[in-house]
Amino acid sequence: MAHYLDNYKQLIARVDALCTSIAASLGEQITCSSGCSSCCTSITIFPVEAAAMREAVESLPEQQAEEIYRHVAKHAGNERCPLLLHHRCLLYDARPVICRTHGLPIIYTADGQRNSDCCPLNLNGTESLSGSSAVDLDKLNTLLVAINSIYLSQSNSPESSERLTIANVITRQLTDTHSHHPKIVQ
Repeated sequence: MAHYLDNYKQLIARVDALCTSIAASLGEQITCSSGCSSCCTSITIFPVEAAAMREAVESLPEQQAEEIYRHVAKHAGNERCPLLLHHRCLLYDARPVICRTHGLPIIYTADGQRNSDCCPLNLNGTESLSGSSAVDLDKLNTLLVAINSIYLSQSNSPESSERLTIANVITRQLTDTHSHHPKIVQ
């Protein structure tokens, strides 16, 4: 399955580079740091993101994967992200695209108007920003939708193009893994 995720992994590398560049240019105006989880709510993700998360869990040592499965199953249905443990993401390196942009300034279109937003903990006292200091969510989402479409067509994935909750992705993984490895308990 890994080669079906190549386009997504390239997008992730570019998103990470963009976010690192924006954070560096804004310096101390970005106060988000390790352990900040105020933006971490239960979200839905595209099938290509789900596949990348599944691949990440499958690559973990069995005991660590089992702990994640149990934790997510226990916290599924909550308002907060089920991958949070002590304000940290259990799959940080495999987090979805939107999670990678959290906290940074974003620009987007709603009702035909260009808008901007940022975590209220960041950019205190800043009057304005250049466009290069913000993530353009419209462009990013366009790329993600295209990459998801390519993934679905190339992988012959049984999943529809519908977005999935993280809890469904991980608990489905638990069910799938449980049927192959009887040691895992729910």
